[in-house]
Amino acid sequence: MAIVVRIDVELARRKLSVGEFAEQVGLTPANVAVLKNGRARAVRFSTLEAMCRVLGCQPGDLLEWVPDEEVGSAAAQIRESG
Repeated sequence: MAIVVRIDVELARRKLSVGEFAEQVGLTPANVAVLKNGRARAVRFSTLEAMCRVLGCQPGDLLEWVPDEEVGSAAAQIRESG
């Protein structure tokens, strides 16, 4: 199973930079990058709450569960197209 983080989608919708977002949430840009790239192993509820407050969204707008076979399929498609 994989949790896909969709912060980049919400940032793009609001035309908000990673730096601006990080400052408003109270994170470093490096930590936002870790979250954005799916490398985070955990997210505090207080951080998730701050991200939702800043973006005016729900947690489900930022996080999505995708079955393993879909994750592997998507990765294979990216490799083939690149």
